[in-house]
Amino acid sequence: MTVAERSAQWDLDVRPRRAVRTSRIVAAVIAVLFTLAGVLSNHSATGVNFRGSDQVAIIVFGWLLAGAVLLLTRPRVRVGARGVIVRNVLGDSEFRWDDIRGISVPDKKAWARLELVGDEYVPMMALRVNDGEYAATALDRFRELGAKYTGRE
Repeated sequence: MTVAERSAQWDLDVRPRRAVRTSRIVAAVIAVLFTLAGVLSNHSATGVNFRGSDQVAIIVFGWLLAGAVLLLTRPRVRVGARGVIVRNVLGDSEFRWDDIRGISVPDKKAWARLELVGDEYVPMMALRVNDGEYAATALDRFRELGAKYTGRE
């Protein structure tokens, strides 16, 4: 199955905007700072001497930290006829329409959540409050699709 075919099966595909942009900038700054710190730390004014392995460790740690920050760019919500797939930082979860009660944005929370039967919920980090109109439009579209696929108006 090609990428176009896979994306065609989804009526809504949402990723956060501000969080992705901010995460990329922060990761780049961390990577640059730790690389500079590693390269420039061969001798300090305090008399501490760093060996080559110490410098490499500082650089590698910085790049690992930057990679961890980039995990915040992973969240995505996909909505289609077969259900909803919620991908947060570390994993994907797929839900059928029979298991979904709705979507909400609780007061003072940073992102929406998928309301499930049995009084359970799943946070949806892709639908962030700080994305403003973009998030509101995505929430409205999600509700439209939910009504379409469940037959509930």
